[in-house]
This record gives sequence, C-alpha cells and structure tokens, in this order.
Amino acid sequence: MDIITSKDNPKVKYLASLHDNKTSRITKAVIVEGVRSCEDALKWNVKPLKAVADEKHAAWAQDVSDKNNCECIILSEACFRKISKTVNPQGVALVIGRDDSSGEIGLRGEDKDIFLCLEDIQDPGNLGTMIRIADAFDFNAVLVTRNTVDAYNDKVIRSSMGSIWKVPVIEFENSEMMIDKLHNINVKTIAAELHGDDLGKAAIDLPAAYFIGNEGAGLKPETIDKCDIKIKLRMDGKAESLNAASAASILGFYLQGLRG
Repeated sequence: MDIITSKDNPKVKYLASLHDNKTSRITKAVIVEGVRSCEDALKWNVKPLKAVADEKHAAWAQDVSDKNNCECIILSEACFRKISKTVNPQGVALVIGRDDSSGEIGLRGEDKDIFLCLEDIQDPGNLGTMIRIADAFDFNAVLVTRNTVDAYNDKVIRSSMGSIWKVPVIEFENSEMMIDKLHNINVKTIAAELHGDDLGKAAIDLPAAYFIGNEGAGLKPETIDKCDIKIKLRMDGKAESLNAASAASILGFYLQGLRG
C-alpha cells in the first residue's frame, strides 16, 4: 500500500483545499474528518468518493474503500495534519459529494409540513444545532439564505451530529425568494421577532415555515413584513432575547405539536 509522504503531493493539496468553501462548491465535494463524523455519514448510506487515513488507520480506509468502491488514500501523519482542520486529528476522513440543492422544495401533505428558514446565520455551531433540531422534529427541510454559513463547514457537520446527512438543506439567494416560493405552494410563513404576538395566542396551522434571523441583527425588516404571521416567545426573565438555536428549538417543538 502506497503512503503519501510529501505535503506537496497534488492529492494532499486537493484534500486540504476542500476546507475552502469556494473550492468545495466548485469541486462539489466536502471533506469530513473524525471517527464520529465519518461513521455518521456511512451509517446513513452516504457514498464516499474517497476514504482517507493516516498510516495508523490504513485498515479503516481500505475497508471503507472496499465496501464502497471508492479511492483509498493513505497519508503520513504529517501529511494528514496538513489536510486537517482539527488540533488533534483522529487520522480518518472521507471525501463526500456535496448536495447543493437550490430552490426546489416539496410537500408531504396531510398538514404535516414544517420548514425551518434561516436568514444569514453565521455561527457554524448554531447552524449545525438547528439542522439537528429539524431532524429531531422531522421537518421537511432547512432553507437557508446564501449569506448563511456553509452547511458543509466542518464545524456545522460535527455539531449536526449526523443530521446533515438526513435533512435537506436548500439554499436561496435571499429570504424574499424563499418566502415567494413558500407562498406559491400555500405554506404560511412565520417571523420570529420581538414585537410579534405571543406564540400561545397566535393563530398558526400547518403547513408552515418559520424564520430565524441572524444572531446579532435578527430578521431583516423586509423579511418580517413579508411573512404572514409575526410571533414572539414570552420571556418573564431579564434576558432580552434567546440564542438563535434555542428559539428555533422552542418554536419547532411547538409546531411539531400541531401535527395531527
């Protein structure tokens, strides 16, 4: 089994380049690191393009390669550190084709459709957590604006705990286009904002899509105006607002309860 030992090897440079969002989009590939993240992807039948490992984990990469008929790449430990974004690499990685779905959303029917819509979310941990929330509550999809952090960012993948492979993440240029698409298929749109009606008093039914805004700025005024319903979460304490992922979780749980 050949072991790549030069950091200038084209395969090493290619693997390292996949951490760059622009390169990842152009090549339609993403690199996934770590035992848990890799095993989560394989568990949900994601077909890898390449299995990558350092010398200590060569058998793992060869096994994945054999089972999935994909390329096996073995690197020296120094080369693996070159392609890794973690402080203490675990020595295993996968290259997976990325699914940049754009604009196409569908309904299940029977008043069970729920969409989580995210406007310009910047924190990878928040996005990963919200994808996990959508998975836990069995939402149709997560819809994101183009200015949201890349759904295939390595921190997003890790914090989603495997949910990235189970929930469609669909990108739109902006929230206006997202709302227009939802209205065209008769989905009610809900803006989470501080001046809306109390959640418990709002007249909400399914299908519905709820919007969570940027961590610092919240939803844009034009997004709020365009949504059908404006709601807020009652907070009797002194905090002015909730973390975006916390708000998404509470609203998601509430909407899940509206299913027949």
